[in-house]
Amino acid sequence: MSENRAELAVGAVVLAVAVGFLAYAASSVGATQSRAGYPLTASFRSAQGVGVGTDVQLAGVKVGTVTAISLNPETFRADATLTIRDGVDLPDDSSIVIASEGLLGGNFVEVQPGGSPFNFEPGDTVMNTQGSISLIELLSKFVGSGGD
Repeated sequence: MSENRAELAVGAVVLAVAVGFLAYAASSVGATQSRAGYPLTASFRSAQGVGVGTDVQLAGVKVGTVTAISLNPETFRADATLTIRDGVDLPDDSSIVIASEGLLGGNFVEVQPGGSPFNFEPGDTVMNTQGSISLIELLSKFVGSGGD
């Protein structure tokens, strides 16, 4: 009888640790992140390396996330919806760039603020965008132009 209680106690501890681990993992990847903020839309020629959950940064500080991305069948561009944290008011002449964290790092969306006295409103479209640049494409251009 005491063996059954010991097994039950050990099982309960293992289950509690597993639930704690899952809660920690979910919070660290942003699954439980608050969706408070306002949406902006941006259209990119190439959104390679960007997906739902990708960070939106301003001056190296996370100010939002990519909440949706889809192919526009009319323009053949990648349309992304960005949710910007409340309290971060972006000038309406700001630009959005897909940047890389380095040679081996992932991509993120970078906001380059403009100088306009007017700010984006929820649901606005950012007109000034720059898509991701493929490192392979750059290297092939560099190598290909070596003989010229």
